[in-house]
Amino acid sequence: MSDCLFCDIAAGSIAATKVYETDAVVGFEDINPQAPVHVLFIPREHVASAAELSDAHGDVLVELFAAAAAHAREAGIADRGYRIVTNVGDDAGQTVHHLHLHLVGGRQMMWPPG
Repeated sequence: MSDCLFCDIAAGSIAATKVYETDAVVGFEDINPQAPVHVLFIPREHVASAAELSDAHGDVLVELFAAAAAHAREAGIADRGYRIVTNVGDDAGQTVHHLHLHLVGGRQMMWPPG
């Protein structure tokens, strides 16, 4: 999709500190981290948000969550806990309209989140 920041990161035309990359999924460090570990996992295919998901996205969803869990183990936060978040729409705080999972951890999380 044109004018999509995350599509450009996935394509490599915008630099990012990538931690995971396959044909279907890219993981990269958030440029405004909210915790010691804050990584975004995105599908390469442009999907605006979780509201647009269908049964056809099952494989990529499994890979997104598996990649996040693997990175949590690699980052040393898996045993103490971490949060995986996706925002849907402007009121939820979605600022880039490309499906992404935030992996956040390395500090105590609060509830409700905000």
